[in-house]
Amino acid sequence: MVLDSKAVNSRRRTSHVDRNLPALSCLVAALLFGASTPASKALLSSTGPLTLAGLLYLGGALAVLPLSFRGGSAQLRREPKQRGMLALAVLFGGGIGPVVMLFGLKAASAASVSLWLNTETVATAVLAWALFHEHLDRRTVIAIALVLAGGLLLAAPEGAAGWRAGALVAIACFCWGLDNNLTALISGFTPAQTTAIKGVVAGTVNLTLGIALEGRTPGVGPIAAALAVGAFSYGFSIMLYISGAQQLGASRSQLIFSTSPFLGVLLAWTLLGEPVRLFQVGAAVAMVAGLIFMLTARHEHEHSHEATHHTHAHRHDDGHHDHAHPGIPARVRHTHPHHHSPITHSHPHAPDIHHRHGHD
Repeated sequence: MVLDSKAVNSRRRTSHVDRNLPALSCLVAALLFGASTPASKALLSSTGPLTLAGLLYLGGALAVLPLSFRGGSAQLRREPKQRGMLALAVLFGGGIGPVVMLFGLKAASAASVSLWLNTETVATAVLAWALFHEHLDRRTVIAIALVLAGGLLLAAPEGAAGWRAGALVAIACFCWGLDNNLTALISGFTPAQTTAIKGVVAGTVNLTLGIALEGRTPGVGPIAAALAVGAFSYGFSIMLYISGAQQLGASRSQLIFSTSPFLGVLLAWTLLGEPVRLFQVGAAVAMVAGLIFMLTARHEHEHSHEATHHTHAHRHDDGHHDHAHPGIPARVRHTHPHHHSPITHSHPHAPDIHHRHGHD
């Protein structure tokens, strides 16, 4: 009985940790991305925005390239819809978004831009609702409002001089919001494959444009530094975010990702010597409250799933994946192409890759 009790407790701990892995993936992604803003601010002194954007995304591609040669579904990758969503994600998320953000960062402080990046949370949620019919419960709407209020409170003291930079960052956040929604729906490519393609294509284009238009080529040191920042803050961060977003849904995963500005601000204070402001603490309280609202939201109703065929990371104890793998425990997460039969059931759920329905 003692051994049985220990085994049960061990399984419970494993199951609890595994259920939290998507949220943990988004949180680690946020920490890595948050560090990129002050690091990029320092690199902009020797590298133009277009060139730096290219190097950052090429570094991200190099980081995940070894993980991108396996997995996914060759059949789904051939579908025009999958390729179309990936092309748009590359254009907006890897091409336009980072360049516009870096132009904003060049004109403003790292702390200010870090905090403006909270606009991405709102852009992701609004686009998810408007374009992809993702459900937003009342608590999530309140959470979005609190996060937005915190971001505005933090950005307001910049005054008129900060509006241009703020507008550029807002445009970048819109691009990334669209990217977030698209990548959460892509099922033919693994997160590593999506990240590698985005980095190689967008990074090469931006680097080529930067060298041609900016008239200066950075030295070996800045190039190596930019590639390193890109590897961690854009490569591993994007891959972890996509992995979490496919299971949590775009708006909820983005709310967790909205913690990234705090690390950016902390590094701007400590490494770049930017001043600490009292209103930033008040904004932080509002954002933390918003995250609490989001994490405690509960959404449950009877819903139906149509027959579908796709590929993504999944387990066999979540009520949706009942196909068998001899020798693989139900709690072990794995990835492969699989088929779903039609089903109607009721359980608590988030707007993940299986739950994209609207609900009044």
